[in-house]
Amino acid sequence: MPESPAPSTFDSPAALLERRFELRDEAATLAFGERFARAIGETRAQASAEPFHGLQVQLIGDLGAGKTTLVRATLRALGHAGRVKSPTYTLVEPYSLHTESGPLDVYHFDLYRFADPAEWADAGFREYFDRGALCLVEWPQQAGGLLGVPDLVFALTLPDDGIAGNETTQTNEEEGRVLTARAFSETGKTCLERC
Repeated sequence: MPESPAPSTFDSPAALLERRFELRDEAATLAFGERFARAIGETRAQASAEPFHGLQVQLIGDLGAGKTTLVRATLRALGHAGRVKSPTYTLVEPYSLHTESGPLDVYHFDLYRFADPAEWADAGFREYFDRGALCLVEWPQQAGGLLGVPDLVFALTLPDDGIAGNETTQTNEEEGRVLTARAFSETGKTCLERC
């Protein structure tokens, strides 16, 4: 099992845009998820001249970093009213949403349990990425470079407090997170600019 996220899951081209967000608590994470969902909707609505080809978002961070919390917030803001389960055991959870900008298929992946990138290829997940869907991928490094270059990478980390080895008893909400977002496509850049 992975101990910490790899810095990159693909041969990293230069990011078109990079932004850093301070997520001081769970409320800030939920607010970012809402802004991200709104940005997706606006980007899809703008795509009337050019079809929306989907969006691949890779979420990187240690266990408990807030990846699933961010996905839940995004799904809720896109209009999903039901339960949002972590796909740790199912590997993928599908959602068919009806948004203001039209129907949207969302696939939430969790590749944490993959021991080898070949497992991703064997699972037959490639077709999900070719449907114009929103694909949210936790633990993408477990697929090696097989996912290709994403539209966006969201890396969630603890803020650097400058004290190495300092163990605290704070909860995740009290510690806060830093979200470093990088866009690698024009669609990803447009979304990130709107966040």
